[in-house]
Amino acid sequence: MMHLAKTRDMRTTAARRLLRWPALALVLLTLLSAATPTSDAAPNRLRIATWNMCGVQQWNCQGTGSGRRKVQALKSLADVDGARVIMLQEVCAGDLAAARRELGANWVTAFRAYTYRNAKGQFTTVRCATRSQGRAGVAILASSPLSGVAVVPSQQPGLGLHRGILCATVLARDIRVCSAHLSLPGSDRAHPTWELRDDQLTSLVGAADSRTVFGGDLNSAPPTTGNGRGWIWPHETFRRYRECDQRTASSRTGRATLHSGGKVDYLFTELPRISCTVKPTSASDHLPLIMEVGTR
Repeated sequence: MMHLAKTRDMRTTAARRLLRWPALALVLLTLLSAATPTSDAAPNRLRIATWNMCGVQQWNCQGTGSGRRKVQALKSLADVDGARVIMLQEVCAGDLAAARRELGANWVTAFRAYTYRNAKGQFTTVRCATRSQGRAGVAILASSPLSGVAVVPSQQPGLGLHRGILCATVLARDIRVCSAHLSLPGSDRAHPTWELRDDQLTSLVGAADSRTVFGGDLNSAPPTTGNGRGWIWPHETFRRYRECDQRTASSRTGRATLHSGGKVDYLFTELPRISCTVKPTSASDHLPLIMEVGTR
């Protein structure tokens, strides 16, 4: 009897061990899933970010850190926050290339330089502070191939700085993304009272469809009550296309994306919005905005 009881005890212990290992494996899988960005783990989700890097030191960016510091912050958006598409403004071409190299061979870029149009109609590109940083402009950084890279025609100053809109399709997800940097009021030095942002926003929205994420540094406050320039926003924004930080259908506010306060950075889409994050950083006067969307 003692032998039979001992045999039963051994079998029970073995059974408990067998039950324990699947449970342990489940715990380990749960921990690994929590540590992995959702965009990598879920094929039907994608994280897209926009960030004005403040890479042009002469544009009041002297106190926002070196190019190296900005590259590290850009890599953190990919490695820590799981962004697989990053729309950039005021990025230096050299910093963009450095980030792409360090992120790995699968990462690709599209870049459009800022230009300045003088009184004779001649254009010059905007340079960053050091020779290694090269030209400044808008860009798209992605972890998979881009196709259909194109500049969207938009109203620009007759005399002054041309920013612009750059679009591309993320082939792996069949999603179009558009990185925009709109003109500040008074940007047209030949006509300083002219408003350009309404036409530029119309061009930006006109380039979108149901599988587009568009936005960037739009240099515009949301169309809230009391904003005398709220009329510049096309009707489709905040209605057909919802903004990353838009809580309700009637909401037109969002968290500040400038260290000084105020929201000027946006991400709009008609795709399902899963989450929206404003990430702290001291590497720019703008805060990155990260949106996760459903892609099915």
